[in-house]
Amino acid sequence: MIALDTNVLVRFLVEDDKAQSKRAKKLVEKAVKNEEELFVPDLVLVETAWVLKRSYSIKKEDIAKVLRTLLGARNLRFESSDRLARAIRADEKGRGGFSDYLIREAALERGCETVVTFDQVLQKEKGFERP
Repeated sequence: MIALDTNVLVRFLVEDDKAQSKRAKKLVEKAVKNEEELFVPDLVLVETAWVLKRSYSIKKEDIAKVLRTLLGARNLRFESSDRLARAIRADEKGRGGFSDYLIREAALERGCETVVTFDQVLQKEKGFERP
């Protein structure tokens, strides 16, 4: 199994660089054909969501759809699909960012009661509080 870096995943998704996008697509197609898995670390999804929002001005709800589609891909493996799915759902409903909710979900899985943050918007949501 090989892991994907953010730039490969973004090139595959947005096809903004013809040469790199072609290589990324070929890599994914080969994995599908050979029934191989590609590993996508949580951090790669966090960076991907950030790049899609900041560099491509993709709306929050559309990013959630992309992330959900990736989670459902047969040949992609993640650190924790359940944790990612919970973070995506929270991101769709909340005022924070995907990374904030992924941090919260990881903390809760480790037995933490809350995440302390200086982000006043997040402090109003369950699982976050002021330090």
